[in-house]
Amino acid sequence: MIGRLSGILLEKNPPQLLVDVGGVGYEVDVPMSTFYNLPGVGEKVVLFTHQAIREDAHLLFGFGNAEERAVFRQLIKITGVGARTALSILSGMSIADLAQAVTLQEAGRLVKVPGIGKKTAERLLLELKGKLGADIGAGGVAAVPDAKSDILNALLALGYSDKEALLALKTVPAGATVSDGIKQALKALSKG
Repeated sequence: MIGRLSGILLEKNPPQLLVDVGGVGYEVDVPMSTFYNLPGVGEKVVLFTHQAIREDAHLLFGFGNAEERAVFRQLIKITGVGARTALSILSGMSIADLAQAVTLQEAGRLVKVPGIGKKTAERLLLELKGKLGADIGAGGVAAVPDAKSDILNALLALGYSDKEALLALKTVPAGATVSDGIKQALKALSKG
């Protein structure tokens, strides 16, 4: 198995890269989260990889860090979720957002990712519960108190993106009631 590549970035064509490692060019598919953090063409790049061998193809998937690769591997273990769908999920939301959605059992956030329907989202939540949310929650990323969860859901229901809602949520003081928190978050969003 190829677990890591270190070489020169030759081409960037989302979502695929061409990395020269010792004179051999490797085509690597990456999620957009990794793609946006890549150095420029001609510069040195290090990617954690997952190699998938199928009857008709040998595919290499690259990630900016080991945590992202671990989440990818968890995702592809789920029935109905292939490598392309897993890349789409990691491109559509951060690992912290995914962990939060799993912890709070919010299928609506997963359905927003292209290629994820309601049934697949529910299966993801069921299969990842206790695996993904708990692991990352232990690091303090996914744990959200009830009032903040309600405020977040209200902002999402109003049509704000996950990113906008989470940024606005940071402006809400700890211990705020749901109604006060929503008002505070909406004020923060109107200023931005």
